[in-house]
Amino acid sequence: MRSPLVFPLLLLVLAFGTQVIAEDDPAILTLDRIFKEKEFKTETFSVKWRQKADGYTFIKSAGEDGKTVGKEIWQFQPGEKEASVMVKSSELIPFGTEEPLPIDGYAFSKDESLLLIYTNSERVWRRNTRGDYWILDRASGELRQLGGGAPPSSLMFAKLSPTGSHVAYVRDRNIHVEDLSDHSIRALTTTNTEHIINGTSDWVYEEELGVRDGFRWSPDGKSIAFWQFDESGVRRYTMVDHVSGLYPELKSFGYPKVGQRNSACRIGIVSLDGRKTSWMATPGDSRNHYIARMEWAKNSDELVVQQLNRAQNTNKVSLVNASDGSVNPILTEHSETWIDAHNEMHWVRDGEAFTWISEKNGWRQLYLASREGDDVTCLTKGKFDVIRFLIVDESDQWAYFIASPDNPAERYLYRVSLDGSNLSRLTPANEKRGTHAYDISPSGEFAIWTTSNFDEPSVTRLVSLPDHEVLETLEANTELIEKVDALRRSPSEFCYVDIGEEERLHGRCTKPPEFDPTHTYPLLIHVYGEPAGQLVTDRWGGNNYLWHLMLAQQGYVIMSFDNRGTAAPRGRAFRKAAFRKIGILAPKEQAAAVQAVLKERPYLDPNRVGSWGWSGGGSMSLNAIFKYPKLYKTAIAIASVPNQRYYDTIYQERYMGLPGENVEGYREGSPINFAHQLEGDLLIVHGAADDNCHYQTFEKLVDKLIRHNKVFSMMTYPRGTHSIKEGKNTSLHLYSLMTRFLHQHLPVTGSDFK
Repeated sequence: MRSPLVFPLLLLVLAFGTQVIAEDDPAILTLDRIFKEKEFKTETFSVKWRQKADGYTFIKSAGEDGKTVGKEIWQFQPGEKEASVMVKSSELIPFGTEEPLPIDGYAFSKDESLLLIYTNSERVWRRNTRGDYWILDRASGELRQLGGGAPPSSLMFAKLSPTGSHVAYVRDRNIHVEDLSDHSIRALTTTNTEHIINGTSDWVYEEELGVRDGFRWSPDGKSIAFWQFDESGVRRYTMVDHVSGLYPELKSFGYPKVGQRNSACRIGIVSLDGRKTSWMATPGDSRNHYIARMEWAKNSDELVVQQLNRAQNTNKVSLVNASDGSVNPILTEHSETWIDAHNEMHWVRDGEAFTWISEKNGWRQLYLASREGDDVTCLTKGKFDVIRFLIVDESDQWAYFIASPDNPAERYLYRVSLDGSNLSRLTPANEKRGTHAYDISPSGEFAIWTTSNFDEPSVTRLVSLPDHEVLETLEANTELIEKVDALRRSPSEFCYVDIGEEERLHGRCTKPPEFDPTHTYPLLIHVYGEPAGQLVTDRWGGNNYLWHLMLAQQGYVIMSFDNRGTAAPRGRAFRKAAFRKIGILAPKEQAAAVQAVLKERPYLDPNRVGSWGWSGGGSMSLNAIFKYPKLYKTAIAIASVPNQRYYDTIYQERYMGLPGENVEGYREGSPINFAHQLEGDLLIVHGAADDNCHYQTFEKLVDKLIRHNKVFSMMTYPRGTHSIKEGKNTSLHLYSLMTRFLHQHLPVTGSDFK
């Protein structure tokens, strides 16, 4: 019997004829090419702008010199002809060893005399945030490991002090500081219980508010401000690892589900001289609000914090006195729906003003506020969203940001004067459509510009601003682009779909290469649909794009739509329409879009419509096939949340409210409550080690489907987290499974897939 993972010959009998395709045909995609050989890997070029001048540093592979290999740190100054080595790999060889340290991250002291190297990193939930740290004294050449003999990969978020005299890091849930002159180590925080976390965050703050690195050096280097979490009383979720040892291993962590008790959170300020920690006098119940953001307020005397209430419809910005913890509110944002915390607050004019993002006028726009918050001026007037604020060039009084007023799928660079005048687009009008990302130098004179679109991989260049002159191509991805160009495909189509009631959804369509409008094709919908993301974007999609293109080569039409409630830059009303209607509005509008395209495009077969999605998209696919069983014949739901009551407090309550306040909404939005309506073919997939969308909810859905005597398919990945990529061949196996399922249950007419 042929292995299900091997496809040496793909025989496609499509409506337009018969083709026998060899697996080594460069025009044809296969699962092995995408997920096993990984032929289409995108190369990236990332830099760190230097604190002095507009040069940057980057990591580069070292050439063999007979002794050393590994990575080196190079430097480049715009205007110079060539880059040069700044730190050789030979300087990163620990005493008594022969190999240089692998570089997972690095940072220089302000004067660049010291180099902090992050290595031997390990994953903590989503990212590699625990590892080893080393210090290189560039003058003496001394290379020394930090931590005083700490266990391997046990330090987190190490940062040099602004004076370069100390390094602080988190170890065992406490902040430690290491003196770089005498190598002494001192714990700045101590705990006598496992429930207290200092300097990093609990699970839900990390996942939903992006708080990982939980401490900040003061500008004078004399004190540290930090988050502290008290998890006592927070109910714990336990994952069972059946594959790592002879007996199952348990992993338990605090996970507050909807309506349950949160960690108590507060901000502390501790000085290096050993004085008593000063605690922020946060108003309200510390378990029923969120301190979403915290930074020093352009001096060493005050912090600025953003505090959300539990409903997350009010954001109170306050200045906090570092000496006594007293709180001075300066700005309050309120919404009838929810407020999104942001990282786009930057101090300008020597700390007398700061940038602010608000949707209060109906659009996500950039404001300038006085330090006291009594003077708030809108800089980006107009009916468009500021997608991302980048930097302020104070010398010339410009604010730079990303926007796309005319097309929600695209991204371009704009700037505006700090008085609100001279708004202009800097990405040239003759540039290709798509997504244009910028990493701008501190002076605003240069930028690393990365551009791609849905059909073309990324290219990275160095440009000058504001003229946007290309100075150098840093990563051309030439080989990848040639391979993609050689593929048999047709251009992607972006469109609007009228779903009635004066609503038009933005969509994207991928058709078979030899598309013939007189034939009929199965339609596969790739869906997300929730507020945390936008699916219809015009940027290179990597393996997902390639898998969809492979399906298109085999005779499928793939479409996506961004319903109201997704994070598309189409104004506040569009994004906030899903308030208290997660899992209700999105499936309704997705179904309306599918019905519209079936009517508008007769080449789509109404009897062969499927949906697939991951995470929130998995939930949407469940809702699709359960709630609209006559429309969707097939669905694949990966890492879904069948019951919203089982997801975390911060995410679900933000959009749905507390369960007692929205009982009907939670019931109507949870697909598990409609499992009895399943008629089509369903595949559900989950990772047993998913700390985010729990395996528990997967099993509850399985139990409910069995209770209703429904026929369905299921797959568990024993090592799989939320990304289901852990273990050898996991991605290949998953996408092979999905491909076989589609060929069996959403077939291309007349195809023989073996």
